[in-house]
Amino acid sequence: MSRKYNINNLHDLNIRLTSLRVDYKIQETMLKSDATTYVKQFTPGNLIKKYATPSSFLKVDDKLNISSKLMSLVLPVLMNSTFFRGSGFITKTLVGLATSKFGKTLDAEHLSGIFNSVKGLFKKKSKGKSPAFADYGIPPDSETY
Repeated sequence: MSRKYNINNLHDLNIRLTSLRVDYKIQETMLKSDATTYVKQFTPGNLIKKYATPSSFLKVDDKLNISSKLMSLVLPVLMNSTFFRGSGFITKTLVGLATSKFGKTLDAEHLSGIFNSVKGLFKKKSKGKSPAFADYGIPPDSETY
């Protein structure tokens, strides 16, 4: 593909070179800005912001059931190491089996509900605030005011 430029003398050539350099600089800045926006899409902070939302965790958990698998592994260890520390082998085995079965029934919605209810127990209850201005029915322009 050949392009024909109307260059007849040195002045026309210098004008064409200058215009090509300007075009080159414009394209360079556009490519740099496009590349930085493209790279910023894949930074760890942006990926976490995009994919680590509670709704995405619930969607992933619905498909893979990660929370129930994790709870079926963690719950027996937690119960045997805290509540049944001094108990015997048979008791620990029974507790482990029962809590692993219970852990399989838990999913992300149940866990978030449990977390919110426990958080609600520790949340301070706000007392009824008194109004800043108490209106006693006396108009401001009366003689008793």
